[in-house]
Formats: sequence, C-alpha cells, structure tokens
Amino acid sequence: MSAEADVRLQDFENIFKLDGKVAVVTGGSRGLGLHAASGLLQAGCAQVYITSRKASGCEQAVRALNALPNKRPDAVAISIPADLSKVSEIERLAREISKHTAHVDILFANAGATWGERFETHPESAFAKVMDLNVKSVFYTVQKLEPLLRARASVADPSRLIVTASIAGIGLGALGDHATYSYSASKAAAIHLTKNLAVELGPRHILCNAIAPGFYPSRMANGLMALEGGVDTLAQMTPNQRLGHPEDVAGLVVFLASRAAVHLNGSVITTDGGAVLARGRL
Repeated sequence: MSAEADVRLQDFENIFKLDGKVAVVTGGSRGLGLHAASGLLQAGCAQVYITSRKASGCEQAVRALNALPNKRPDAVAISIPADLSKVSEIERLAREISKHTAHVDILFANAGATWGERFETHPESAFAKVMDLNVKSVFYTVQKLEPLLRARASVADPSRLIVTASIAGIGLGALGDHATYSYSASKAAAIHLTKNLAVELGPRHILCNAIAPGFYPSRMANGLMALEGGVDTLAQMTPNQRLGHPEDVAGLVVFLASRAAVHLNGSVITTDGGAVLARGRL
C-alpha cells in the first residue's frame, strides 16, 4: 500500500467534508434544492450559487442560507436567477458564475416541474414544458457548465453532477384525474441521461449520479400529496412509516458530493423509505 493510500485510509474523520468546494444548485430557492444547499454550506462549501426562475425566491433563499450559524464564516450563498427552460438563460447563468469563480466542483441539477391531468385532456403545452425543464435543461446546464466542472477536476478529486430524478421514473407516477405522464416520463429520461453522462464525462473526471426521491413535503409536491390522501396516509403506505425530511435529501447530496462517494458513477439512489418497492406488492 502506498503512503498516500495509507493516509487517506486514516482520514475518515473528514470523509464527508466539502471544505472550500464551489457548488451550483438549480431550483435552489425552495424544497429539495434549498435543503441540499443548506447541507452543502454546512458541510464546508465556500460558495453555493442558487438559481431558479424567480429573483425574489433566490434572494430570499440566499438570505436564509447566509444566516446559517453552522457554515464557515467566509462561506457565501450567491443568487443568480435564471429561467433554465431557455438555453440562452443557461448560457447566461454560466457566464455569470464565471465572473465569480474559475471552477465548479458540484452541480446539483434539481430544477423541475410537474403537471397533473387526466389522459383525455392532458395538454401538449404542459407535456412540452415538463420535458423541457426536467430533461433538456439538465443536459444543457451540464453542457454549458462542463468547462467549469472540468477546470479543477482530477482522478483523486473529481467534480460531481447530481441529478434530481424521482421514484416516478422508476415505478409509476400518479394516474387518473391528476395523472403525471410527462413528469414520470421526464424522470425516467433524467435517470437514463445521467447514466449516459456518467460514461461520457467520467474520463473528464466528472462523476454523474442521480437521486430518486419519493414524497417530500414541498410546494411542488403538496398538491399531489393531498390528492393521494395526505401526509399521514402516505406515511402509513411507506415501509419506514414516514415521508422525507430536509436532512434526508441534504445528507444524500452531501454524501454524493463528498470523498465518500468518489467511486460512484452512473448510480441512482432512491430516497423514499422503500415506497417504490412497497407499491409493487400484489
């Protein structure tokens, strides 16, 4: 065993630390994105860029993040609003980030949308909107930020892409009057896109993995959760008897961004308490 390998084996105390890292969180103004951004800052990131469509939401999120008592004193969250459904806006986002930093270590591609409607009336405009934001924008965000992700990456310390998929892309989404056909299809596509990117970008020292959340109370999910019976009913249908908490997604994103996950590439990790498995029972 080399001396370097021996030292790294002894450094388990710091295996989850992200000291000095630079992260970008899309859809970071609320919900899973905001929880993850909080975790990244508290794990040691020096800069976390928050982007979503609404400037007011970004500014509010950044104020809350910069007030966190557990982050490094010099760490900062920075707001760069952008409508990621437009490639021109993604290009602008990359330019704005480049004004502040010469590299990005972590990209949490979390921005997304959903639509619920019955099969007979599901509109083409809604299907296109969901697919554009949940799939196309992920690809072009990675493409436009790839130079920054590659800038400081190495075999020993690779950059990370973490994509938010869903258990709806593994099993089934909602059906009936509030069916989420486009959302389910888009999240399945996001998973497969992540696997393709893992092989394409792995040799560039950019590791690509996806997370597949189940129900987490959030502005986007709350309406569907109510239609499915509410928090208590959904919790009872889940093997571990609860829904997702903020620290569940924050911890998973920090893990995937850390040295502990340096040999994960092309993986999809569910964070649903086993719900997608339970739904498959006869």
